Amino acid sequence: MIGRFPILYIAEADAEDAVLSSGVLAHLVDSLPQATFTIVGSAASAPLFADTPRLTKLIVLEREGHFEWIALWNQVRGTKWGLVVDMRGSDLSGKLRRERRAVRGKAQPGLHAVEAAAAVLKLEPEETPAPRLFFSEQTLAEARALFPASGGEGPILAVGPGVEWMGKRWPAERYAKVAAQLLADDGPLAGGRLMIVGEEVDREAAHTIRYAVPRARVIELQGRLTRLQTAAALSQAALYVGADSIWTHLAVAAGVPTVAVFGPSDETTRGPWKGQAVRGPRSYQEFKTLDPRLNQAIQHMMDLPWERVLKAAIRVLKVRG
Repeated sequence: MIGRFPILYIAEADAEDAVLSSGVLAHLVDSLPQATFTIVGSAASAPLFADTPRLTKLIVLEREGHFEWIALWNQVRGTKWGLVVDMRGSDLSGKLRRERRAVRGKAQPGLHAVEAAAAVLKLEPEETPAPRLFFSEQTLAEARALFPASGGEGPILAVGPGVEWMGKRWPAERYAKVAAQLLADDGPLAGGRLMIVGEEVDREAAHTIRYAVPRARVIELQGRLTRLQTAAALSQAALYVGADSIWTHLAVAAGVPTVAVFGPSDETTRGPWKGQAVRGPRSYQEFKTLDPRLNQAIQHMMDLPWERVLKAAIRVLKVRG
């Protein structure tokens, strides 16, 4: 193809889903250097794509109502698109003038979310692109500006303990034990720094974790960065350990070796892509039997010992060398 090739990419409204699918957009950026991009997302998902190369326009759907979609139609109908990629499976994308359309359909049961996203482009399994977010030098500089100047330059262990539901919360003291062992003088990340990411509400969950190393070596970022800035900050880490949450998928999208703790979640479909999911003695189906809707106020993660997570982290570090 010669000349400008406009692509309309309609991202999922849910930010975590958008991150899991982000490899599709990155694949298009890499494989079509002549393409320009108009990206549509929600108030939660659109900002994740603000630094995409050759971005022409970023459109935010503030709500999902009928009038918002009409407003979107009015913004995009005047262009004949080279390609429309619709990760929401909307009616709108089928009505636009375009050369080609790639639309998300019903996912195959048991398929990982990253593989389901790649299926939209009909890529072969071995071509499945990993989640990947782009961030500019400015975004990285904004994130690094919050790193304490006195913490040294040792390797960074990032931890993301925050979750939306207590059933997925792994005890903070166990994260602290893992961090202390990894960052100890005889540990694989000896002399390193501890980075804690999440929302402002996650500060209480991280209270114990911050004491795993001396205060000067702690980088506390909860509630201080956007999610894109958080991904940029995570890109500086040597290893990430976290929960089944968006922070874990941001780490994957930033290219960080990742270990995630799982219990009442299905790691086969939502686990960290090419990372390590660690669970206790109970399977996902056993949790479903106990808590069919996965919404009860139960601390499901108490049976996962910290030693198992530590061993997984050490394995991942050895593989990455």
